[in-house]
This record gives sequence, structure tokens and C-alpha cells, in this order.
Amino acid sequence: MAMSNESIEKLIKNAKVSIISSVDESGFPNTKAMLPPRKRIGLKEFYFTTNTSSMRVKHYRQNPKACIYFFDDAAFLGVMLMGTMDVLTDQKSKEMIWRDGDTMYYSLGVTDPDYCVLKFTVDKMRTYSNFQSSTVDMA
Repeated sequence: MAMSNESIEKLIKNAKVSIISSVDESGFPNTKAMLPPRKRIGLKEFYFTTNTSSMRVKHYRQNPKACIYFFDDAAFLGVMLMGTMDVLTDQKSKEMIWRDGDTMYYSLGVTDPDYCVLKFTVDKMRTYSNFQSSTVDMA
């Protein structure tokens, strides 16, 4: 049986880590752990902070195909979201998810040119629970 949207929302909300993937210039997947999204609109849009100078930003600008993954290792549950990642550098987007203490990462503050927002838009979702996978088209 597929996970309910309520179960998926809870899993994502409680996740301590986000796993994100990009595609490099050679077409290989690249995966890394990040902090949870700063903002989320249902199961359709996710917003993260990162450095504009990062390898990941370079990948997304060349190829916006992306994947994010959330899991509960104790319950053996997972949600993989496939879609596109946009790199946002406009001031409104940066201010939208800025938090006190972010100067630890971006010393020039919310206007730091090395601070940007990653906006992930979901096209497809794949869940894993009860030893079964289920795929849902979200586009």
C-alpha cells in the first residue's frame, strides 16, 4: 500500500537531513546531504540555501534535473522526489528564507553574492514503505 500524503508530509517535516542530487557535466549523478528545506509548499516546491560558488549550483545551471530524498531509517520509509532545481539569486527569494545566524555561512548577510536559493519543483514522487515502492506523477 502506498504512503498517504499525510505520512509523506510527516516524514519530510521530521527529516533531519535532505539528500539532494544533481547531474554533472559528464552525465553522472552527484549526491550530497544538506540541511532540511527552509521552506516548502506542500509536496510541490522545496527551498534550500547554498553557496552560489558551489559545485552543485554549477551543475543545476548546466542541467536542472534533480532529485531530493527524505527517509526515516528507524521505520524504513523513504520518499524520492524527482524534478528540476532552479538557482534563484534575486533579493526577494533570498530574503524569503534567510534566518538569523545565516551570517555564519554568508558573512556579508542576505545580500552576499555567494548566497543563493535552490528552488526544487517536483514532477514525480516515488515512495517506499512496507517493502513496496509506489510512483506518482506530480506534474
